[in-house]
Amino acid sequence: MQFRTLLFDLDGTLIDHFAAIHRAYAHTLPQLGLPAPTLAEVRAAVGGGLEHAMLNFVRPDQVSAAVAIYRPYWNATMLQDVVALPGALALLRDLHNRGAKLAIFTNKQGPSSRLIADHLGFTPQLSANLGAGDTAWLKPDLAFTAHALGLLHAEPASTLLVGDSPFDVQAALNSGLTCWGVATGTHTAAELQAAGAARVFADLPAIRNALSG
Repeated sequence: MQFRTLLFDLDGTLIDHFAAIHRAYAHTLPQLGLPAPTLAEVRAAVGGGLEHAMLNFVRPDQVSAAVAIYRPYWNATMLQDVVALPGALALLRDLHNRGAKLAIFTNKQGPSSRLIADHLGFTPQLSANLGAGDTAWLKPDLAFTAHALGLLHAEPASTLLVGDSPFDVQAALNSGLTCWGVATGTHTAAELQAAGAARVFADLPAIRNALSG
């Protein structure tokens, strides 16, 4: 294959978790005297890590209090309403069977990402599952990508990053990786192209076809 190592974002790329994320925000913000956000507002906010996303709804001095409310509720409810996006498991199994090294590379909390991967059957196909809190960094920090590549013994030239947001594209561009965007999450195909994705696909089955070709 053209790529020996593939890094996959999680939310909006491999899974649809927005119902659960929205529910956690709707639980959190009213406790700070703020209105519950709409699902569309939450979808537009996520991608850069919880603290960064929370700034779309609260003042900087309220972030710690908001996260302290959000995280226990999230830990108790995160496996409710989480679904694999169409073609996700088939793509991971196909690539794994063809000898590719696969990892989840996300700004979601690492423990959450690993629980979800276990729940959805992704884990047997993965060589690593890296998220927020596993290191001092988040996407698109070059150090986070370098850490992932080092852990996987991978070279930038033979690594593909698949994601649904400009954070993913920038992480790849910062590190010399190829980025393929998938328009199943937070951003449109046009936005991913504008951010610099090498190719953009409508969904994961289209990516599977491209990799098979």
